[in-house]
Amino acid sequence: MTATVAKTPRTEGRTDGGGRLVVQAWLASRGLIALVALVLALTTGRSVTDMVSNWDVQHFSRLAEGGYWADADGTLMAFFPGFPGLLALGLAVGLPVAVTGVVVSLACSAVAAGALHRLGGPAAAVAWLFAPTAVFTVVPYTESMFCAAAFWAWERARADRWVAAVLLAAVACSVRVSGLFLIGALAVMILTSPRVAVGDRARRLALLLVPAAVIGVFATYLHAISGSWTAWYHAQSTGWVRELTWPWQSFLNTIPAVVPGAYADHPWWAAVFRGEMVSMAVGLLVVVWAVVRSVRLLRAGERPLWGEAAWVGVQVLAFSLSYWFFSVNRATLLWFPLWIMLAEWARRRRPTPAGRATHRTLVGAALALEVVLMLWWCWLFFTGHWAS
Repeated sequence: MTATVAKTPRTEGRTDGGGRLVVQAWLASRGLIALVALVLALTTGRSVTDMVSNWDVQHFSRLAEGGYWADADGTLMAFFPGFPGLLALGLAVGLPVAVTGVVVSLACSAVAAGALHRLGGPAAAVAWLFAPTAVFTVVPYTESMFCAAAFWAWERARADRWVAAVLLAAVACSVRVSGLFLIGALAVMILTSPRVAVGDRARRLALLLVPAAVIGVFATYLHAISGSWTAWYHAQSTGWVRELTWPWQSFLNTIPAVVPGAYADHPWWAAVFRGEMVSMAVGLLVVVWAVVRSVRLLRAGERPLWGEAAWVGVQVLAFSLSYWFFSVNRATLLWFPLWIMLAEWARRRRPTPAGRATHRTLVGAALALEVVLMLWWCWLFFTGHWAS
């Protein structure tokens, strides 16, 4: 029996026109980030290679050079092998980690923007390209590679191309633990899509064993070299204080960190922690939006957004179970429903000329704020300050 493909929300997949705008936004956003690096290189004397190699890039470099066997303190086991594997290939042909990492991130950011263009239209892609933490889609971090695989996995699943979707999800699972959340969200999509035969649902769920196997193989490998099935969690808890905590206690633990002057030696840390609080609130807002939209779409006979709600909701929950709110700012890059929500707001039609003028002003102000925050976050990262 062949399943009937459910209709998708009218705002999804609006790819008519706008392609040129997305390309221009990619060039402009990457250009602005490069400009910040160039200005800092000229004013501080530091090399661009040095500036893009801060924080986790050092861990990826160690993995690319020596693998998990070179992990003396166990912290490298907190990172999945997909991205460091590409860096190792670069080293094998004589390319420095910084060069390979930036090239991969730049290319994958374009691929991810293309997926967002199909999922939510050009406005969604533009908003993502100018995201406050967009610097992490340019430097040697995993965000671009993961988003490229995960966003296209979702797009292919939405188009009912499940073999392609699970293969892309498998790539995502080799890059970040967030791939586990992607598997769960795809399962929710399968279970909640209307007018799909039971047999087809079962086959699609069975296909999700492919990306799940990637995580299983990695966990088995870590057990083989460490003797622990919880090696990844142990690395996270010892290296980044990601230990299980009740959500309300995690919130209370974050409050002292947002107070101005909380870190006298690191004046920007409190500002970044305030961003973590805002990002958590934004995540909750996106979940509410997806749930409300799902109810309306079900009434209209269209595909609900339960999967999108699960994708963001489970990540918000996971961050709330950590010691404090940590790395949520970067995680907003993974929340494609956030950028679709913003795109829908930007496209909203107002009935009166005054309303339209006001709306255009607000959209322009929001984009300007994004750009300002993006430049500030670039400065944070390139100068070696903690940037989430």
